[in-house]
Amino acid sequence: MRNLDMTSLRSFVAVADHGGVTKAAGILNFTQSAVSMQLKRLEETLGIELLDRSSRRIALTSAGEQLLGYARRIIEMNDEALTRLTSKNYEGEIVLGVPHDIVYPVVPGVLKRFSTEFPRMKVQLVSGYTRSLKEQFERGEVDIILTTEIEAGPRATVLDERPLAWIGGHGGTAWRQRPLRFASGRNCVFRPHAIRMMDQAGLDWENAVDTGSDRTVEATVSADLAISVMIEGSEPPMLSVIEHGGDLPELGTQLICMYVQERGAGEVGRRMAELLRLGYAVAETTPAPGARREAAMSSAEAPSASLRRHSWQQELARARRSGQARG
Repeated sequence: MRNLDMTSLRSFVAVADHGGVTKAAGILNFTQSAVSMQLKRLEETLGIELLDRSSRRIALTSAGEQLLGYARRIIEMNDEALTRLTSKNYEGEIVLGVPHDIVYPVVPGVLKRFSTEFPRMKVQLVSGYTRSLKEQFERGEVDIILTTEIEAGPRATVLDERPLAWIGGHGGTAWRQRPLRFASGRNCVFRPHAIRMMDQAGLDWENAVDTGSDRTVEATVSADLAISVMIEGSEPPMLSVIEHGGDLPELGTQLICMYVQERGAGEVGRRMAELLRLGYAVAETTPAPGARREAAMSSAEAPSASLRRHSWQQELARARRSGQARG
């Protein structure tokens, strides 16, 4: 298999940019004969002429013009990879806080993409309730957090808006019982809202558990001993959205927000935030109930392999124009 030599490509681009071998040699700190040799080697590798040498001023052939775009991208990717893999500026740790119920479907794909771009950076993923994550953020213990909130805070970037849903065991009937048995962790951000909606609807209800454990809530609900509230699409496989036909109060929607530390984020933090915005922009607005899908950052939706920043911005703009992005 033939390979394109980086030095030859740099020489070719320099000649194209500066209009001749003499100026290119000065820019590259090569001799003119060395640049000419690199150009000849590149032409021999490809088996085509890249330069029209019939006039005093060197011009590109049609094949040379076609190669020029590829050469620029190859050089850019080469330099970016070397910088990201070797520069100590991209070493360290970034702490990302995410409520456990919205880790899927977007975050895994974002983390995978981030680790590809910054292989020397360590990502510490902190999972918790929105309330505790915001407290940690205010103390400066995390760099970026995602939250689920009815109203966005003053420093928030809204990434998405998802419906809240009543959740029960598969084929369960607990939602029909009165008093309605309700299960929710003490620190769950949805708990006060769900209680307020039940009270406003005049619904007779009672607490089914007293716990700070989500696993306890999930076990209780999956056994059809109670129902709970979750963002639609985030429910675990053993639970499902209750099709209550209006017998339970509507819960409205929740905002998925992002908070980024204003100081100390740097390029790495800004890139993580950009990837999270893009992840939610290209993901489906409302996932199918009960499904925990991988982040919607497939090869068809993700930027080109060059991973250049403007490519991501173009993808984000395209998603927003199609109405997929919010906030």
